[in-house]
Amino acid sequence: MKVPGLPARIAAAHIIADVAHGGHRLDECFSPLAVPARLTGLAPRDVALVRSIATTALRRLGVIRKALSILLEKGLPRQAARLEWPLIAGAAQILFLDAADHAAVDLAVRAARLEPKSAGFAGLVNAVLRNLQRRREEFLELAASGEFDAPPWMAQRWRRTYGEAAARAISAMHMMEPPLDLSCKSDAEGWAERLGGVLLPTGSVRLVERTPIAELDGYRDGEWWVQDAAAALPARFLAAKADERVLDMCAAPGGKTAQLALSGARVVALDRSAERLKLLAANLNRLKLHAEIAVSDATGFSASPFDAILVDAPCSATGTIRRHPDVPWTKKPGDIEGLASIQAKMLDRAATLVRPGGRIVYCTCSLEPEEGELQIAAFLRRNPDFRREPLEPRKDMVPAEFVNEDGDMRTLPTMLPHAEPRLAGVDGFFASRIVRRE
Repeated sequence: MKVPGLPARIAAAHIIADVAHGGHRLDECFSPLAVPARLTGLAPRDVALVRSIATTALRRLGVIRKALSILLEKGLPRQAARLEWPLIAGAAQILFLDAADHAAVDLAVRAARLEPKSAGFAGLVNAVLRNLQRRREEFLELAASGEFDAPPWMAQRWRRTYGEAAARAISAMHMMEPPLDLSCKSDAEGWAERLGGVLLPTGSVRLVERTPIAELDGYRDGEWWVQDAAAALPARFLAAKADERVLDMCAAPGGKTAQLALSGARVVALDRSAERLKLLAANLNRLKLHAEIAVSDATGFSASPFDAILVDAPCSATGTIRRHPDVPWTKKPGDIEGLASIQAKMLDRAATLVRPGGRIVYCTCSLEPEEGELQIAAFLRRNPDFRREPLEPRKDMVPAEFVNEDGDMRTLPTMLPHAEPRLAGVDGFFASRIVRRE
């Protein structure tokens, strides 16, 4: 007999394990091409439930693990290590989701019984989750402390860079569901009114209500695309002009490419992933925009000189944790050094591809200085024939608080406040505009 909700809970536990233990990206787990496939046979409503449980569990993984460690003083039995994942899924529902506690416990126990290696520990699952129910307020207070909102190594980096208060505020913002921002081809104010959204000072439209994207007015006609307000700014700083030859490095999935193409520039969209470029091509097709697509590793790409280049470099993505709560649990401290090395190579390659007098905008969705401020400082030391062109809030249409003392953009998740907290904030981003001397 099928038990309603059980397959969804099992899938959620597996996906949590795939991310936190296996290093998979959360979004990829929900792709039709996901390997392993956890959603086969699930109805759309159940898939939505899986995403809700998995996203919440990963967003709150630090405090959930702390709560379970308190309840399991001696830890899980060695033979029952796999029980961590259904326990985490159950705890996420009991502590943070509007789910019936008895259902969360019952279905977690049933899931344990279906696994031969964990069936004998179903009673332990029942005991732990029922104890969690009884002590719910205690653990919610623990969550409110913010002490477990990020892995210790990551929190320590932010304290060192931004100070104790700012680091705590950043982590607290990551615990909130993110708003959804749109970039419009034209008439952003009009689209804000039509979609019941808010026009941000950056020019993006922030939606107030959550509605499936494909059902919104203007989607099928290609009038706008989804893009965080901070992510929409670097392409603007490039100031691409009609008929200019422009390169978009690491272009997929295509939000920045669309902005550049909208200017009338002759855009080359470059990415090493042919699969991701298929998504970019589909997005451009919906938006009725054009770019030349090239599959190549950016560090080895060769072409005739470009007037302008956007280097949207691969990074740790710590500025997007609010949207991607898997990031803290799939990254390691050593990753940042490796990524910074790749970023430096991409910048140096871009320097060879831009004409004299041409410009480069470098950006990352990272909070880490090694991937932002320090990266640009090192590039300018290596390349004396380049200079920084500071951003100007009025001319570049960027909020003054986004521009640091060097004239680069540095956004934090706590910026762009709003009376309604869920409508506040932006992704953490860094962007710098540099020009090759004539």
